[in-house]
Amino acid sequence: MSADELIRIHVQDEQDVFAMRKLGREVAESVGLETQDQIRVATALSEVGREILAERIVASVVFLLEREGLLITIDFSAKTDLTPADGVALAGRLVDLIRLDPAEGRISMVKRLPQGRPTHSAEEIRAKLATLTPATALDELRQQNRELAATLEEVLQLNTELQETNQGVMALYNQLSEELEQTNRGVVALYAELDEKSAQLRAASASKDRFWATVSHELRTPLNSIIGLVRLLVGPGGEPLADEQRHQIELIGSSAETLLSLVSELLDMAKAEAGRLDPQPSAVDPVALAEQLRMALRPMSGNDAVALTVEVSRAPQELFVDEMMLTRILRNLLSNALKFTEEGEVRLEVSLDAAAQDVVFTVRDTGIGIPEEHLERVFEEFFQVPGPIQVRTKGTGLGLPYARRLAEALGGTLQLTSSVGHGTTATLRLPHRRDGVPVIGRVLVADDNEEFRATVRRMLAGFAAHVDEASDGLAALETMTENPPDLALVDLLMPRLDGTALMARMADDERLREVPVIVVTGSSHQPPERARVVVPKQGLRRDNLLETIRATLELGDG
Repeated sequence: MSADELIRIHVQDEQDVFAMRKLGREVAESVGLETQDQIRVATALSEVGREILAERIVASVVFLLEREGLLITIDFSAKTDLTPADGVALAGRLVDLIRLDPAEGRISMVKRLPQGRPTHSAEEIRAKLATLTPATALDELRQQNRELAATLEEVLQLNTELQETNQGVMALYNQLSEELEQTNRGVVALYAELDEKSAQLRAASASKDRFWATVSHELRTPLNSIIGLVRLLVGPGGEPLADEQRHQIELIGSSAETLLSLVSELLDMAKAEAGRLDPQPSAVDPVALAEQLRMALRPMSGNDAVALTVEVSRAPQELFVDEMMLTRILRNLLSNALKFTEEGEVRLEVSLDAAAQDVVFTVRDTGIGIPEEHLERVFEEFFQVPGPIQVRTKGTGLGLPYARRLAEALGGTLQLTSSVGHGTTATLRLPHRRDGVPVIGRVLVADDNEEFRATVRRMLAGFAAHVDEASDGLAALETMTENPPDLALVDLLMPRLDGTALMARMADDERLREVPVIVVTGSSHQPPERARVVVPKQGLRRDNLLETIRATLELGDG
Protein backbone atom coordinates (compact mmCIF):
# COMPACT_ATOMS: atom_id res chain seq x y z
CA MET A 1 0.00 0.00 0.00
CA SER A 2 1.43 3.47 -0.97
CA ALA A 3 2.04 6.10 1.71
CA ASP A 4 2.41 9.89 1.44
CA GLU A 5 5.30 11.46 3.31
CA LEU A 6 4.12 14.40 5.46
CA ILE A 7 7.31 15.67 7.10
CA ARG A 8 10.76 14.51 8.13
CA ILE A 9 12.97 15.51 11.10
CA HIS A 10 16.48 14.55 12.34
CA VAL A 11 17.00 13.77 16.03
CA GLN A 12 20.42 14.13 17.61
CA ASP A 13 19.92 16.19 20.81
CA GLU A 14 17.28 17.08 23.43
CA GLN A 15 15.99 20.07 21.46
CA ASP A 16 15.25 17.73 18.54
CA VAL A 17 13.28 15.40 20.85
CA PHE A 18 11.10 18.35 21.98
CA ALA A 19 10.59 19.30 18.34
CA MET A 20 9.75 15.68 17.40
CA ARG A 21 7.18 15.48 20.23
CA LYS A 22 5.50 18.73 19.15
CA LEU A 23 5.59 17.70 15.51
CA GLY A 24 4.01 14.31 16.37
CA ARG A 25 1.13 16.01 18.19
CA GLU A 26 0.55 18.43 15.30
CA VAL A 27 0.64 15.63 12.69
CA ALA A 28 -1.79 13.54 14.78
CA GLU A 29 -4.18 16.48 14.95
CA SER A 30 -3.86 17.15 11.22
CA VAL A 31 -4.71 13.57 10.21
CA GLY A 32 -7.86 13.63 12.41
CA LEU A 33 -6.86 11.80 15.59
CA GLU A 34 -8.71 12.70 18.80
CA THR A 35 -7.06 14.70 21.60
CA GLN A 36 -6.18 11.67 23.73
CA ASP A 37 -4.68 9.87 20.74
CA GLN A 38 -2.66 13.01 19.89
CA ILE A 39 -1.17 12.92 23.38
CA ARG A 40 -0.48 9.19 23.05
CA VAL A 41 1.42 9.68 19.79
CA ALA A 42 3.45 12.57 21.20
CA THR A 43 4.29 10.62 24.39
CA ALA A 44 5.30 7.52 22.40
CA LEU A 45 7.71 9.62 20.28
CA SER A 46 9.09 11.24 23.44
CA GLU A 47 9.79 7.85 25.04
CA VAL A 48 11.50 6.45 21.93
CA GLY A 49 13.48 9.68 21.52
CA ARG A 50 14.68 9.41 25.13
CA GLU A 51 16.12 5.95 24.44
CA ILE A 52 17.74 7.12 21.20
CA LEU A 53 19.53 9.94 23.05
CA ALA A 54 20.58 7.52 25.81
CA GLU A 55 22.25 5.31 23.19
CA ARG A 56 23.82 8.40 21.52
CA ILE A 57 22.15 7.51 18.21
CA VAL A 58 21.45 9.94 15.38
CA ALA A 59 18.07 9.11 13.87
CA SER A 60 15.76 10.32 11.13
CA VAL A 61 12.00 10.42 11.86
CA VAL A 62 9.52 10.29 8.97
CA PHE A 63 5.74 10.81 9.28
CA LEU A 64 3.76 8.97 6.58
CA LEU A 65 -0.01 9.05 5.86
CA GLU A 66 -1.59 5.73 4.81
CA ARG A 67 -5.22 4.96 4.06
CA GLU A 68 -5.85 3.20 7.38
CA GLY A 69 -3.46 4.96 9.72
CA LEU A 70 -0.50 7.17 10.58
CA LEU A 71 2.89 5.47 10.08
CA ILE A 72 5.97 6.84 11.86
CA THR A 73 9.40 5.38 11.02
CA ILE A 74 12.57 6.12 13.03
CA ASP A 75 15.65 5.16 11.02
CA PHE A 76 19.14 4.82 12.44
CA SER A 77 22.36 3.15 11.40
CA ALA A 78 22.02 -0.62 11.00
CA LYS A 79 25.36 -1.03 12.72
CA THR A 80 24.02 0.52 15.87
CA ASP A 81 23.42 -1.96 18.68
CA LEU A 82 20.08 -0.62 19.98
CA THR A 83 18.68 -2.57 22.94
CA PRO A 84 15.01 -1.73 23.51
CA ALA A 85 14.22 -0.76 27.07
CA ASP A 86 11.22 0.62 28.98
CA GLY A 87 10.69 3.48 26.53
CA VAL A 88 9.96 1.24 23.54
CA ALA A 89 7.74 -0.99 25.69
CA LEU A 90 5.72 2.02 26.90
CA ALA A 91 5.43 3.36 23.36
CA GLY A 92 4.02 -0.01 22.31
CA ARG A 93 1.14 0.45 24.76
CA LEU A 94 0.37 3.92 23.41
CA VAL A 95 0.14 3.06 19.70
CA ASP A 96 -1.62 0.25 17.86
CA LEU A 97 1.53 -1.39 16.50
CA ILE A 98 5.27 -1.02 17.09
CA ARG A 99 8.03 -3.04 15.43
CA LEU A 100 11.78 -2.91 16.05
CA ASP A 101 14.05 -4.21 13.28
CA PRO A 102 17.73 -3.81 14.35
CA ALA A 103 18.95 -5.49 11.15
CA GLU A 104 17.45 -2.71 9.04
CA GLY A 105 18.00 -0.04 11.68
CA ARG A 106 14.34 0.97 11.98
CA ILE A 107 11.57 1.38 14.51
CA SER A 108 8.03 1.53 13.00
CA MET A 109 4.92 2.75 14.83
CA VAL A 110 1.31 2.70 13.53
CA LYS A 111 -1.72 4.55 14.92
CA ARG A 112 -5.03 3.67 13.23
CA LEU A 113 -7.25 6.54 12.08
CA PRO A 114 -10.84 6.85 13.38
CA GLN A 115 -13.88 6.42 11.16
CA GLY A 116 -15.47 9.62 9.91
CA ARG A 117 -12.34 11.76 10.48
CA PRO A 118 -11.94 15.03 8.54
CA THR A 119 -10.24 14.28 5.24
CA HIS A 120 -7.25 16.43 4.36
CA SER A 121 -4.87 15.75 1.51
CA ALA A 122 -1.19 15.18 2.13
CA GLU A 123 -0.42 18.51 0.41
CA GLU A 124 -2.73 20.40 2.79
CA ILE A 125 -1.17 18.74 5.83
CA ARG A 126 2.38 19.45 4.60
CA ALA A 127 1.49 23.11 4.03
CA LYS A 128 0.12 23.42 7.57
CA LEU A 129 3.15 21.74 9.13
CA ALA A 130 5.52 24.05 7.22
CA THR A 131 4.17 27.04 9.17
CA LEU A 132 5.08 25.59 12.57
CA THR A 133 7.70 27.38 14.64
CA PRO A 134 10.54 25.42 16.29
CA ALA A 135 9.65 24.17 19.76
CA THR A 136 11.70 25.12 22.81
CA ALA A 137 11.97 23.03 25.98
CA LEU A 138 9.95 25.61 27.91
CA ASP A 139 7.18 25.66 25.30
CA GLU A 140 6.97 21.87 25.29
CA LEU A 141 6.96 21.70 29.09
CA ARG A 142 4.14 24.26 29.18
CA GLN A 143 2.18 22.18 26.64
CA GLN A 144 2.72 19.00 28.63
CA ASN A 145 1.45 20.72 31.77
CA ARG A 146 -1.70 21.82 29.93
CA GLU A 147 -2.23 18.26 28.72
CA LEU A 148 -1.67 16.89 32.20
CA ALA A 149 -4.13 19.37 33.71
CA ALA A 150 -6.75 18.46 31.09
CA THR A 151 -6.19 14.77 31.76
CA LEU A 152 -6.53 15.30 35.53
CA GLU A 153 -9.78 17.19 34.96
CA GLU A 154 -11.11 14.30 32.89
CA VAL A 155 -10.04 11.83 35.61
CA LEU A 156 -11.87 13.86 38.26
CA GLN A 157 -14.98 13.94 36.07
CA LEU A 158 -14.74 10.18 35.52
CA ASN A 159 -14.36 9.64 39.29
CA THR A 160 -17.49 11.72 39.91
CA GLU A 161 -19.42 9.72 37.33
CA LEU A 162 -18.06 6.48 38.80
CA GLN A 163 -19.21 7.49 42.30
CA GLU A 164 -22.68 8.28 40.97
CA THR A 165 -22.73 4.93 39.16
CA ASN A 166 -21.62 3.10 42.31
CA GLN A 167 -24.41 4.79 44.28
CA GLY A 168 -26.92 3.65 41.66
CA VAL A 169 -25.50 0.13 41.69
CA MET A 170 -25.68 -0.02 45.49
CA ALA A 171 -29.27 1.21 45.43
CA LEU A 172 -30.15 -1.41 42.80
CA TYR A 173 -28.29 -4.08 44.79
CA ASN A 174 -30.20 -3.20 47.95
CA GLN A 175 -33.48 -3.25 46.03
CA LEU A 176 -32.67 -6.62 44.45
CA SER A 177 -31.56 -8.03 47.80
CA GLU A 178 -34.84 -6.97 49.37
CA GLU A 179 -36.83 -8.44 46.48
CA LEU A 180 -34.79 -11.65 46.65
CA GLU A 181 -35.41 -11.91 50.37
CA GLN A 182 -39.14 -11.45 49.80
CA THR A 183 -39.01 -14.08 47.03
CA ASN A 184 -37.17 -16.49 49.32
CA ARG A 185 -39.81 -15.98 51.99
CA GLY A 186 -42.47 -16.67 49.38
CA VAL A 187 -40.66 -19.82 48.22
CA VAL A 188 -40.35 -21.07 51.79
CA ALA A 189 -44.04 -20.43 52.33
CA LEU A 190 -44.83 -22.20 49.05
CA TYR A 191 -42.75 -25.23 50.07
CA ALA A 192 -44.57 -25.33 53.40
CA GLU A 193 -47.89 -25.16 51.58
CA LEU A 194 -46.79 -27.89 49.16
CA ASP A 195 -45.73 -30.10 52.06
CA GLU A 196 -49.12 -29.54 53.66
CA LYS A 197 -50.90 -30.33 50.39
CA SER A 198 -48.75 -33.45 49.94
CA ALA A 199 -49.68 -34.62 53.42
CA GLN A 200 -53.35 -33.98 52.62
CA LEU A 201 -53.03 -35.92 49.36
CA ARG A 202 -51.37 -38.85 51.15
CA ALA A 203 -54.15 -38.81 53.74
CA ALA A 204 -56.78 -38.62 50.98
CA SER A 205 -55.14 -41.50 49.13
CA ALA A 206 -55.08 -43.61 52.27
CA SER A 207 -58.73 -42.75 52.93
CA LYS A 208 -59.61 -43.67 49.35
CA ASP A 209 -57.90 -47.05 49.71
CA ARG A 210 -59.77 -47.73 52.93
CA PHE A 211 -63.00 -46.63 51.25
CA TRP A 212 -62.52 -49.01 48.30
CA ALA A 213 -61.66 -51.86 50.61
CA THR A 214 -64.77 -51.20 52.68
CA VAL A 215 -66.99 -50.77 49.63
CA SER A 216 -65.59 -53.96 48.14
CA HIS A 217 -66.27 -55.97 51.27
CA GLU A 218 -69.67 -54.46 52.03
CA LEU A 219 -71.03 -54.61 48.47
CA ARG A 220 -69.64 -57.87 47.15
CA THR A 221 -71.46 -60.03 49.71
CA PRO A 222 -74.99 -58.67 49.06
CA LEU A 223 -74.39 -58.49 45.32
CA ASN A 224 -73.28 -62.12 45.22
CA SER A 225 -76.40 -62.98 47.22
CA ILE A 226 -78.62 -61.13 44.75
CA ILE A 227 -76.97 -62.86 41.80
CA GLY A 228 -77.39 -66.24 43.51
CA LEU A 229 -81.07 -65.64 44.23
CA VAL A 230 -81.69 -64.57 40.65
CA ARG A 231 -80.12 -67.76 39.37
CA LEU A 232 -82.31 -69.80 41.75
CA LEU A 233 -85.44 -68.03 40.60
CA VAL A 234 -84.82 -68.36 36.87
CA GLY A 235 -82.90 -71.65 36.95
CA PRO A 236 -84.18 -75.22 36.80
CA GLY A 237 -86.33 -76.24 39.79
CA GLY A 238 -87.64 -72.76 40.46
CA GLU A 239 -91.29 -71.73 40.58
CA PRO A 240 -92.85 -71.05 37.19
CA LEU A 241 -92.68 -67.37 36.29
CA ALA A 242 -94.57 -65.26 33.85
CA ASP A 243 -92.57 -63.87 30.95
CA GLU A 244 -92.65 -60.35 32.37
CA GLN A 245 -91.57 -61.59 35.82
CA ARG A 246 -88.65 -63.53 34.30
CA HIS A 247 -87.65 -60.48 32.30
CA GLN A 248 -87.69 -58.21 35.37
CA ILE A 249 -85.71 -60.71 37.46
CA GLU A 250 -83.11 -61.11 34.69
CA LEU A 251 -82.74 -57.33 34.58
CA ILE A 252 -82.10 -57.37 38.34
CA GLY A 253 -79.46 -60.06 37.90
CA SER A 254 -77.83 -58.26 34.99
CA SER A 255 -77.65 -55.01 36.98
CA ALA A 256 -76.19 -56.83 39.98
CA GLU A 257 -73.51 -58.48 37.82
CA THR A 258 -72.64 -55.12 36.23
CA LEU A 259 -72.36 -53.50 39.66
CA LEU A 260 -70.22 -56.38 40.96
CA SER A 261 -67.92 -56.03 37.95
CA LEU A 262 -67.63 -52.30 38.59
CA VAL A 263 -66.77 -52.86 42.27
CA SER A 264 -64.13 -55.44 41.34
CA GLU A 265 -62.55 -53.13 38.75
CA LEU A 266 -62.49 -50.22 41.20
CA LEU A 267 -60.79 -52.34 43.83
CA ASP A 268 -58.22 -53.62 41.34
CA MET A 269 -57.54 -50.05 40.17
CA ALA A 270 -56.92 -49.01 43.78
CA LYS A 271 -54.48 -51.90 44.19
CA ALA A 272 -52.70 -50.94 40.97
CA GLU A 273 -52.37 -47.27 42.03
CA ALA A 274 -50.98 -48.33 45.41
CA GLY A 275 -48.44 -50.56 43.70
CA ARG A 276 -49.77 -53.67 45.42
CA LEU A 277 -50.17 -55.70 42.24
CA ASP A 278 -47.52 -58.37 42.69
CA PRO A 279 -47.18 -60.57 39.59
CA GLN A 280 -46.73 -64.31 40.17
CA PRO A 281 -45.09 -65.51 36.95
CA SER A 282 -45.39 -69.09 35.81
CA ALA A 283 -45.10 -71.07 32.57
CA VAL A 284 -47.99 -70.30 30.22
CA ASP A 285 -48.91 -71.95 26.92
CA PRO A 286 -49.91 -69.03 24.61
CA VAL A 287 -51.74 -71.33 22.16
CA ALA A 288 -53.95 -72.80 24.87
CA LEU A 289 -54.56 -69.38 26.43
CA ALA A 290 -55.65 -67.86 23.11
CA GLU A 291 -58.00 -70.75 22.39
CA GLN A 292 -59.58 -70.52 25.85
CA LEU A 293 -60.23 -66.81 25.35
CA ARG A 294 -61.78 -67.46 21.93
CA MET A 295 -64.10 -70.14 23.32
CA ALA A 296 -65.10 -68.02 26.32
CA LEU A 297 -65.70 -64.75 24.48
CA ARG A 298 -67.24 -65.95 21.21
CA PRO A 299 -70.77 -66.18 22.68
CA MET A 300 -70.43 -62.62 24.09
CA SER A 301 -70.62 -61.00 20.69
CA GLY A 302 -74.18 -62.17 20.11
CA ASN A 303 -73.65 -61.15 16.52
CA ASP A 304 -72.99 -63.66 13.74
CA ALA A 305 -71.69 -60.81 11.56
CA VAL A 306 -68.55 -60.54 13.75
CA ALA A 307 -65.91 -63.28 13.56
CA LEU A 308 -63.53 -63.84 16.49
CA THR A 309 -60.28 -65.44 15.28
CA VAL A 310 -56.84 -66.12 16.76
CA GLU A 311 -53.43 -66.42 15.06
CA VAL A 312 -50.67 -68.01 17.16
CA SER A 313 -48.44 -69.63 14.53
CA ARG A 314 -45.58 -67.20 15.32
CA ALA A 315 -46.03 -67.37 19.11
CA PRO A 316 -43.25 -68.75 21.35
CA GLN A 317 -43.81 -72.22 22.75
CA GLU A 318 -43.95 -70.97 26.32
CA LEU A 319 -44.33 -67.70 28.22
CA PHE A 320 -43.11 -66.88 31.71
CA VAL A 321 -45.76 -64.47 33.00
CA ASP A 322 -48.58 -64.05 35.51
CA GLU A 323 -51.34 -65.98 33.72
CA MET A 324 -54.22 -64.34 35.59
CA MET A 325 -53.05 -60.79 34.86
CA LEU A 326 -52.40 -61.59 31.20
CA THR A 327 -55.83 -63.23 30.88
CA ARG A 328 -57.52 -60.15 32.36
CA ILE A 329 -55.73 -57.82 29.94
CA LEU A 330 -56.57 -59.87 26.86
CA ARG A 331 -60.15 -60.50 28.01
CA ASN A 332 -60.60 -56.75 28.45
CA LEU A 333 -59.17 -55.92 25.03
CA LEU A 334 -61.18 -58.60 23.24
CA SER A 335 -64.39 -57.65 25.08
CA ASN A 336 -63.98 -54.01 24.07
CA ALA A 337 -63.29 -54.99 20.46
CA LEU A 338 -66.40 -57.20 20.32
CA LYS A 339 -68.50 -54.52 22.02
CA PHE A 340 -67.66 -51.82 19.48
CA THR A 341 -67.59 -53.95 16.32
CA GLU A 342 -70.93 -54.43 14.56
CA GLU A 343 -69.62 -56.42 11.60
CA GLY A 344 -66.34 -57.77 10.31
CA GLU A 345 -63.66 -59.38 12.46
CA VAL A 346 -61.97 -59.24 15.83
CA ARG A 347 -58.53 -60.88 15.59
CA LEU A 348 -56.01 -61.84 18.27
CA GLU A 349 -52.42 -62.37 17.08
CA VAL A 350 -49.51 -63.58 19.23
CA SER A 351 -45.93 -63.27 17.94
CA LEU A 352 -42.35 -62.98 19.15
CA ASP A 353 -40.26 -59.85 18.51
CA ALA A 354 -36.82 -61.44 18.66
CA ALA A 355 -34.96 -58.13 18.33
CA ALA A 356 -36.59 -56.60 21.42
CA GLN A 357 -37.13 -59.97 23.12
CA ASP A 358 -40.82 -59.16 23.56
CA VAL A 359 -43.95 -61.21 23.14
CA VAL A 360 -46.43 -59.09 21.16
CA PHE A 361 -50.20 -59.53 21.57
CA THR A 362 -52.20 -57.67 18.94
CA VAL A 363 -55.98 -57.26 19.04
CA ARG A 364 -57.41 -55.85 15.79
CA ASP A 365 -61.03 -55.07 15.05
CA THR A 366 -63.06 -53.55 12.24
CA GLY A 367 -65.22 -51.51 14.56
CA ILE A 368 -66.12 -47.84 14.85
CA GLY A 369 -62.59 -46.72 15.78
CA ILE A 370 -61.43 -43.99 18.15
CA PRO A 371 -60.74 -40.35 17.16
CA GLU A 372 -57.06 -39.48 17.39
CA GLU A 373 -57.62 -36.84 20.08
CA HIS A 374 -59.09 -39.53 22.38
CA LEU A 375 -56.44 -42.25 21.93
CA GLU A 376 -54.70 -41.37 25.20
CA ARG A 377 -57.77 -40.15 27.05
CA VAL A 378 -59.34 -43.62 26.89
CA PHE A 379 -56.68 -44.66 29.41
CA GLU A 380 -58.06 -42.14 31.90
CA GLU A 381 -60.34 -43.56 34.56
CA PHE A 382 -64.09 -43.26 33.83
CA PHE A 383 -63.52 -41.64 30.41
CA GLN A 384 -65.69 -42.86 27.54
CA VAL A 385 -65.45 -41.74 23.93
CA PRO A 386 -68.56 -39.63 23.17
CA GLY A 387 -70.81 -40.99 20.47
CA PRO A 388 -74.17 -42.64 19.80
CA ILE A 389 -72.86 -46.18 20.21
CA GLN A 390 -72.11 -45.53 23.91
CA VAL A 391 -75.86 -45.32 24.48
CA ARG A 392 -76.20 -48.95 23.36
CA THR A 393 -72.94 -50.30 24.87
CA LYS A 394 -72.76 -49.58 28.56
CA GLY A 395 -69.37 -49.53 30.27
CA THR A 396 -67.55 -48.14 33.29
CA GLY A 397 -64.58 -46.49 31.59
CA LEU A 398 -62.19 -48.49 33.79
CA GLY A 399 -61.30 -51.41 31.52
CA LEU A 400 -58.49 -49.85 29.49
CA PRO A 401 -56.90 -47.93 32.42
CA TYR A 402 -56.92 -51.18 34.41
CA ALA A 403 -55.45 -53.15 31.48
CA ARG A 404 -52.61 -50.64 31.06
CA ARG A 405 -51.77 -50.75 34.78
CA LEU A 406 -51.67 -54.55 34.64
CA ALA A 407 -49.40 -54.36 31.56
CA GLU A 408 -47.03 -52.00 33.39
CA ALA A 409 -47.05 -54.25 36.45
CA LEU A 410 -45.91 -57.10 34.15
CA GLY A 411 -43.09 -54.89 32.83
CA GLY A 412 -44.80 -54.28 29.49
CA THR A 413 -46.65 -51.60 27.55
CA LEU A 414 -50.12 -51.19 26.07
CA GLN A 415 -50.67 -48.86 23.11
CA LEU A 416 -53.61 -48.07 20.82
CA THR A 417 -53.79 -47.02 17.17
CA SER A 418 -57.07 -46.34 15.46
CA SER A 419 -58.85 -44.90 12.46
CA VAL A 420 -62.42 -43.71 12.76
CA GLY A 421 -64.71 -46.04 10.84
CA HIS A 422 -61.95 -48.55 10.12
CA GLY A 423 -61.26 -50.12 13.49
CA THR A 424 -58.76 -50.11 16.34
CA THR A 425 -55.52 -52.00 17.04
CA ALA A 426 -54.37 -52.64 20.61
CA THR A 427 -50.73 -53.74 21.00
CA LEU A 428 -49.56 -55.37 24.22
CA ARG A 429 -45.83 -55.96 24.62
CA LEU A 430 -44.48 -58.14 27.44
CA PRO A 431 -40.87 -59.13 28.14
CA HIS A 432 -40.01 -62.65 27.00
CA ARG A 433 -37.67 -64.57 29.27
CA ARG A 434 -35.97 -67.55 27.75
CA ASP A 435 -35.49 -70.14 30.46
CA GLY A 436 -35.49 -67.26 32.91
CA VAL A 437 -31.96 -66.16 31.89
CA PRO A 438 -31.46 -62.33 31.90
CA VAL A 439 -29.52 -60.63 29.11
CA ILE A 440 -27.59 -58.19 31.32
CA GLY A 441 -26.38 -58.50 34.89
CA ARG A 442 -26.79 -55.29 36.91
CA VAL A 443 -28.35 -51.97 35.87
CA LEU A 444 -28.43 -48.78 37.95
CA VAL A 445 -31.32 -46.33 37.47
CA ALA A 446 -30.44 -42.87 38.85
CA ASP A 447 -33.47 -40.55 38.84
CA ASP A 448 -35.20 -38.41 41.47
CA ASN A 449 -38.66 -39.43 40.18
CA GLU A 450 -39.73 -42.54 42.11
CA GLU A 451 -42.56 -43.34 39.71
CA PHE A 452 -40.23 -43.18 36.70
CA ARG A 453 -37.71 -45.48 38.43
CA ALA A 454 -40.49 -47.99 39.06
CA THR A 455 -41.53 -47.79 35.39
CA VAL A 456 -37.98 -48.45 34.19
CA ARG A 457 -37.64 -51.32 36.66
CA ARG A 458 -40.73 -52.95 35.15
CA MET A 459 -39.36 -52.36 31.64
CA LEU A 460 -36.16 -54.18 32.60
CA ALA A 461 -38.00 -57.14 34.13
CA GLY A 462 -36.55 -60.36 32.72
CA PHE A 463 -33.91 -58.41 30.78
CA ALA A 464 -31.69 -57.45 33.74
CA ALA A 465 -30.78 -59.75 36.61
CA HIS A 466 -30.54 -56.91 39.14
CA VAL A 467 -31.89 -53.34 39.00
CA ASP A 468 -30.53 -50.87 41.56
CA GLU A 469 -32.21 -47.51 42.15
CA ALA A 470 -30.85 -44.16 43.33
CA SER A 471 -32.82 -40.96 43.96
CA ASP A 472 -29.86 -38.58 43.41
CA GLY A 473 -26.28 -38.47 42.21
CA LEU A 474 -24.62 -39.07 45.59
CA ALA A 475 -26.81 -42.10 46.31
CA ALA A 476 -26.00 -43.41 42.82
CA LEU A 477 -22.28 -42.96 43.42
CA GLU A 478 -22.47 -44.85 46.73
CA THR A 479 -24.47 -47.67 45.16
CA MET A 480 -22.09 -47.99 42.21
CA THR A 481 -19.05 -47.96 44.45
CA GLU A 482 -20.48 -50.86 46.46
CA ASN A 483 -21.76 -52.80 43.41
CA PRO A 484 -20.43 -51.52 40.06
CA PRO A 485 -23.18 -51.95 37.43
CA ASP A 486 -22.90 -53.20 33.88
CA LEU A 487 -24.90 -50.17 32.75
CA ALA A 488 -26.12 -46.88 34.27
CA LEU A 489 -29.31 -45.04 33.24
CA VAL A 490 -28.82 -41.47 34.47
CA ASP A 491 -31.07 -38.41 34.61
CA LEU A 492 -29.39 -35.01 34.18
CA LEU A 493 -31.48 -33.03 36.69
CA MET A 494 -31.12 -34.54 40.18
CA PRO A 495 -30.67 -33.03 43.66
CA ARG A 496 -27.38 -32.96 45.60
CA LEU A 497 -25.32 -34.21 42.64
CA ASP A 498 -26.72 -33.87 39.10
CA GLY A 499 -26.14 -36.26 36.23
CA THR A 500 -23.30 -34.29 34.65
CA ALA A 501 -21.38 -34.09 37.94
CA LEU A 502 -22.07 -37.78 38.60
CA MET A 503 -20.50 -38.79 35.28
CA ALA A 504 -17.51 -36.56 36.03
CA ARG A 505 -17.04 -38.35 39.39
CA MET A 506 -17.37 -41.71 37.63
CA ALA A 507 -14.62 -40.71 35.19
CA ASP A 508 -12.30 -40.04 38.14
CA ASP A 509 -12.93 -43.49 39.65
CA GLU A 510 -10.89 -46.29 38.11
CA ARG A 511 -13.58 -48.91 38.86
CA LEU A 512 -16.43 -46.84 37.39
CA ARG A 513 -14.62 -45.26 34.47
CA GLU A 514 -15.63 -47.97 32.00
CA VAL A 515 -19.29 -48.24 33.07
CA PRO A 516 -21.41 -47.29 30.01
CA VAL A 517 -23.93 -44.51 30.64
CA ILE A 518 -27.24 -43.84 28.88
CA VAL A 519 -28.82 -40.48 29.69
CA VAL A 520 -32.60 -40.83 30.10
CA THR A 521 -33.88 -37.31 30.69
CA GLY A 522 -36.61 -34.81 29.99
CA SER A 523 -34.10 -31.95 30.07
CA SER A 524 -33.04 -30.05 26.95
CA HIS A 525 -29.58 -29.33 28.35
CA GLN A 526 -26.55 -30.43 26.37
CA PRO A 527 -25.49 -33.85 27.73
CA PRO A 528 -21.85 -34.48 28.69
CA GLU A 529 -19.51 -36.18 26.25
CA ARG A 530 -19.24 -39.29 28.43
CA ALA A 531 -22.90 -40.19 27.77
CA ARG A 532 -22.96 -42.92 25.11
CA VAL A 533 -26.50 -41.99 24.01
CA VAL A 534 -29.40 -39.79 25.12
CA VAL A 535 -32.98 -41.11 25.35
CA PRO A 536 -35.92 -38.75 26.02
CA LYS A 537 -38.29 -39.67 28.84
CA GLN A 538 -41.33 -38.61 26.87
CA GLY A 539 -42.91 -41.60 25.15
CA LEU A 540 -40.28 -44.04 26.40
CA ARG A 541 -41.32 -47.63 25.65
CA ARG A 542 -39.80 -50.91 26.71
CA ASP A 543 -38.91 -52.02 23.17
CA ASN A 544 -37.13 -48.71 22.44
CA LEU A 545 -35.23 -48.80 25.74
CA LEU A 546 -34.06 -52.40 25.30
CA GLU A 547 -33.06 -51.73 21.69
CA THR A 548 -31.01 -48.73 22.83
CA ILE A 549 -29.32 -50.80 25.56
CA ARG A 550 -28.46 -53.54 23.08
CA ALA A 551 -26.98 -51.03 20.63
CA THR A 552 -25.01 -49.33 23.40
CA LEU A 553 -23.58 -52.58 24.76
CA GLU A 554 -23.34 -54.12 21.27
CA LEU A 555 -25.35 -57.16 22.37
CA GLY A 556 -26.80 -59.67 19.95
CA ASP A 557 -30.41 -60.71 19.65
CA GLY A 558 -29.93 -64.09 21.24
